[in-house]
Amino acid sequence: MEKIIQISHLSKSFGEVKAVQDLSFCVKKGELFAFLGLNGAGKSTTISIMCGQLQKDGGRVEINGKNIDENALEIKRELGVVFQNSVMDKALSVYDNLKTRAALYNLTGKAFEERLQTLAELFDLKEILKRPLGKLSGGQCRRVDVVRALLHKPSILILDEPTTGLDPQTRKTVWGIIDNLRKEENLTVFLTTHYMEEAADADYVIILDSGKIAAQGTPLELKNEYSGDFITLYNIAEEKVQALQKSYEKIKDGYRIAVANTAEATALVVQNPDLFTDYEITKGKMDDVFLAATGKKLTGGEV
Repeated sequence: MEKIIQISHLSKSFGEVKAVQDLSFCVKKGELFAFLGLNGAGKSTTISIMCGQLQKDGGRVEINGKNIDENALEIKRELGVVFQNSVMDKALSVYDNLKTRAALYNLTGKAFEERLQTLAELFDLKEILKRPLGKLSGGQCRRVDVVRALLHKPSILILDEPTTGLDPQTRKTVWGIIDNLRKEENLTVFLTTHYMEEAADADYVIILDSGKIAAQGTPLELKNEYSGDFITLYNIAEEKVQALQKSYEKIKDGYRIAVANTAEATALVVQNPDLFTDYEITKGKMDDVFLAATGKKLTGGEV
């Protein structure tokens, strides 16, 4: 698959703070790529360099085959960016905000109206186009932000914590639309998030810690390497779980035992068939991966 983003030995410091240290990775065209890390890990610094908003100290950044040192303006046209905080004017209507932003990409007249109508229908914005942005709900504002980023048909959509503060249903709606656009327009999505279920759906994940890559791979590869499997037992007395002589934790309605892999889980079940009458075997979660890779918890309070 074609590489649409290639970062090689990227570095950036702010005084004595090394925000990004010798960072190298690539993103393939059409994939959902997740960039994880706590505040200060280097996520926003990397994105700012990719968008031409910040000068790097060293390394190479290529987007769609173009070197950012020589083609910054062209690269900006390849990108659609949804920032953590809205960059639009709350006093203007949704329509006027989008029309103004589109004009920056020379998207005007009939071409603008056709693109707007397509996206407004996808994101269910038709009823609110004339309303002031400041009067909208958080979920509506977020959908407008995504539409603003997609107006000029970018080849890469950068989503910096795109669903922070949204209710689960709105998050699900936004992701459903983005997934469809990935398929229909071969859109590449570069995501930073602290919602682990979003990272779990990515094609590839990089975990950053203090400006360096702490772990990388597909979600399945990372789970296999860093978290192992879990057997959850239900409707069983605790003394029977203790008899297995495995470390466990008590959870709602049952007990969870950590095992190294699926093979160990299977062996435990086969050796103790009388105990395993109501159970499930699951992979570890991305939260477990992040903790194992960095020694830190990535919680909803950390962006």
